[in-house]
Amino acid sequence: MVEDINEEKGLEDRQVEDVPLDKMTIKELKEIALEIPGLSGVTAMKKEELTTLIKEHKGIAGKSPVAKKQKKIRDVTLSIADIKKKIVMLRDERKAARGMNDRHRVDILRRRINRLKKQTRKIAQA
Repeated sequence: MVEDINEEKGLEDRQVEDVPLDKMTIKELKEIALEIPGLSGVTAMKKEELTTLIKEHKGIAGKSPVAKKQKKIRDVTLSIADIKKKIVMLRDERKAARGMNDRHRVDILRRRINRLKKQTRKIAQA
């Protein structure tokens, strides 16, 4: 019983302190969302959904949920012909590395060639 009282007191303290909703736990957010009239399915909602609903209900203008990180796409500054010249140079280097039995260098060059080939295909599609 003492723990329940402490939990409730802690929840009230966090609301009074105006802690950002993003920092609250799911349990706390669900308790707040259950107080919203006409809202159902709260227990099955995820944290992002709960925060947006609570913000809408309270009229808090905040940032939308942070989007997932997207892969950085390099700017394509080289033409296909330039890339193919580079591929030919790397193939010659790879052939020399094979002659010296430098397996590590061969693997590095193979990956670079592969990456450049993908880049030429991407440019051709655009």
